[in-house]
Amino acid sequence: MVWEKAKAALQDLLSESVYSLWIEPLNLHGKEDSTLVLSCPDRYFGAYVRQNYLELIGRKISEIDASIKTVTVTESAPSAAIDHPVQMRLPSVPSGKSVVRALHPRYTFVDFMVGQSNILAQSACRSMSMLDDSIGPCLFINSTTGLGKTHLTHAIAHQLLETQPMVRLHYLTAQQFASEMVVNIKTNKMDHFKRKYQDQCDVLLVEDMQNLTGKSKTQEELNEVLDCLIKSGKRVVMTANTSPRELKGIDDEFISRMSSGLVTSIQKPDLDTRRRIISRKAQQQNVELPQVFVDYLARHVKGDVRKIESTIIAIGARAALNDNTVDEKLVEEVVKYLAGSTPELTSRGITELVSDQFKLSLEELRSKTRKRAIAFPRQVAMYLCRKHTEETLAEIGKVFNRDHSTVMHAVKVVSTLNRRDASVASQLKLLSEKLQRL
Repeated sequence: MVWEKAKAALQDLLSESVYSLWIEPLNLHGKEDSTLVLSCPDRYFGAYVRQNYLELIGRKISEIDASIKTVTVTESAPSAAIDHPVQMRLPSVPSGKSVVRALHPRYTFVDFMVGQSNILAQSACRSMSMLDDSIGPCLFINSTTGLGKTHLTHAIAHQLLETQPMVRLHYLTAQQFASEMVVNIKTNKMDHFKRKYQDQCDVLLVEDMQNLTGKSKTQEELNEVLDCLIKSGKRVVMTANTSPRELKGIDDEFISRMSSGLVTSIQKPDLDTRRRIISRKAQQQNVELPQVFVDYLARHVKGDVRKIESTIIAIGARAALNDNTVDEKLVEEVVKYLAGSTPELTSRGITELVSDQFKLSLEELRSKTRKRAIAFPRQVAMYLCRKHTEETLAEIGKVFNRDHSTVMHAVKVVSTLNRRDASVASQLKLLSEKLQRL
């Protein structure tokens, strides 16, 4: 039988302890076309086998029977009891276990709204959650509060706990790390503390690195942990409210270590992303929100995601007192109460409107291309910025990565078209009316 022959071959290759613990308990579950299915005691056992031995098992089975192309492991164990010494910790079994604080059930990758403002951070976190080597072992994410740093770190933890249960994950804040270190110093248990983070950790997630300001001893200890983990190919993810180089009261060597991998930031969500966030939050809160109000909120509630969620909750609460009806007056009152009076128009807001109107991304408007399909909307945006804001030509130019002379030329071109071309004049009037309603 192919599995019995494969087991014999594996027994010759692996140590006795590894074979008896991880190979012997596997049983032949069946064969489906070119796939051989093995069964194991439980999902944790299966996860460890898939991660560490499935490739070797598949290679040996293919050598014995070339018709078998793939091997899978299922957690549906056969009826016969499997007797193996699970109470013993053999040398090949990693010591330690995951230590994770309470995770928000909705902070998953599925519920994270991806847009131009956060796509790099989201992609990097997905790679980390899959233990992918493409971005290296170290990731640093920075942003102001409420833009999704914690959502992404929770998503990594959720994904790892679900798909890699044998991975030893430690997830905590920088303050918790510092407090734990102090306790271990007072109780003379620093050896245990060092082993926990240097030897018994595969993935380390540390939030709010800015809270280590001035804590030189904690910085020194965490720097040592990072050095050990990174050199051994483990994964480290850190977050802060600013980039490593802008952190105050942090040792230069520690800053260098934090910056050794990918450093990425999360910006405020753009107009389209805000629309999708509002729709998702309304769905989660069971608030029926017509598209016209989704658009209105997206243009007026421009803060962080928490502010958007607070707005939706407030709308839902008020609607509950109004036969669950969401009308224009209700939405406007909530926005005015939570967001204050309508903010002054800015070049950023005007550019978002123009990009949405012409179905272009902000990146395209800021690009160097001179294609008319992009150059004309860019000139229109510059014209409207000059007309509806108090910003200088230079300030407007910075929004588009141009100098003041380019803005001046755009204003002149569009002003001429506005006088001579009725269709352009009509389009500019429509855009100006929309800006007045913002």
